[in-house]
Amino acid sequence: MKSIRKTWYRARLAITALANDGRGVAAIEFAMIVPIMLVLFFGTVEFSSGVAADRKVTLMARTFSDLVSQNFSVSTVQLQNFYNADVAIMTPYSSTPTTAVISELYIDPTTLNAKVEWSLAYNGAAAHTAGTVIASVPGTLAVPDTYLIYSEIGYTYTPAVGFVMKSGINLRDVAYTRPRQSKCVIYPTPASGPLPNCPQ
Repeated sequence: MKSIRKTWYRARLAITALANDGRGVAAIEFAMIVPIMLVLFFGTVEFSSGVAADRKVTLMARTFSDLVSQNFSVSTVQLQNFYNADVAIMTPYSSTPTTAVISELYIDPTTLNAKVEWSLAYNGAAAHTAGTVIASVPGTLAVPDTYLIYSEIGYTYTPAVGFVMKSGINLRDVAYTRPRQSKCVIYPTPASGPLPNCPQ
């Protein structure tokens, strides 16, 4: 009977000592908190980087339409140069996944539909066919018998932690600018002679 009591007493002492022993608490807490802190850290970095890339896409869309709208007429070489300058905005991100479409739209005075006059695409994007109606033009810009330079930028942002989102996030933005030097921007620039009248 005494041996049972001694054994029980020793077991109680061992359990009490174990419960009061705090030597491994810090290590256990560290092991539990570190994964959460790492997820928060990398999540914040990736979110901030994604927001920065999205802002650059918006800036690219505005810049592309703005560069084109400052001309009386443009050639294919000029538009390519504008695109090359535009993708430099994506630095330090890779410009490889950038697609772009630049178009001129005419607002039909009868229907107020925005019809494509000309359109060029870059890096695998699809240009609009002449005469196609672009339904996404805001109503406030649909001024009869006017023109708009319409740029569309697409970008596939791939997070640095690739195993989270291997396919990436598709970022996209558009911009509308009115021609500044004339009623419309002629494309292509004639090889010689005066510029033709704006098409309708």
